Amino acid sequence: MEIKSVTDEAFRPYGRVLELQIPDLLARLSDTPVPEDVVYVASAPELEACEEFSLIQDSVFGGQSVQVGYCNGNNRTLNAVEYHRCSEINIPYQGAVLLLGRQQDVERDFTYDTGCMEAFAVPAGCAVELYATTLHYAPCNLKEEGFQVAIILPRGTNEEPPRMEKQRGEDRLLMANNKWLIAHEESGLGAEGAFVGLKGENLTI
Repeated sequence: MEIKSVTDEAFRPYGRVLELQIPDLLARLSDTPVPEDVVYVASAPELEACEEFSLIQDSVFGGQSVQVGYCNGNNRTLNAVEYHRCSEINIPYQGAVLLLGRQQDVERDFTYDTGCMEAFAVPAGCAVELYATTLHYAPCNLKEEGFQVAIILPRGTNEEPPRMEKQRGEDRLLMANNKWLIAHEESGLGAEGAFVGLKGENLTI
């Protein structure tokens, strides 16, 4: 699979590179664990104490309350795609590869062909905004030592989903607060209640 750069024109439908100087956040991110698998922490107090927190919250999110967490580890497989009703900021410490698609290509039955996805390398320390309509999931390794990626979202995202007496259409994709997910059958996420709707190859890097 061809890996493009987030500076390529091909990245424009998915997001943009932000001009952020965040040395304290990156220093704190470097101290977070890197497991053999993948770990996600939605809100990490040690990262939210960084000197740049107010800048990110006010300038990037317009004052909306945000959380700073991380997704760390080792991964080379797609397994699923998710989307939110908001942008997401990703900032890798070592660099990372993001597998991205467009929500506009999801079928009316909420299936999605993985052949529509593209891979993009994000350099170390580069902050990228992924638009609300961008399908994404866990980062993939750019380097052998794994990845540490700061994930910034509106506060409460990825916490417990709302309780609904009756599900309608897209509701079956809702796996957490502000998180709609479509899984591949090879991921095993169907056993956890995820909607299995990815068609085609379970992409690997």
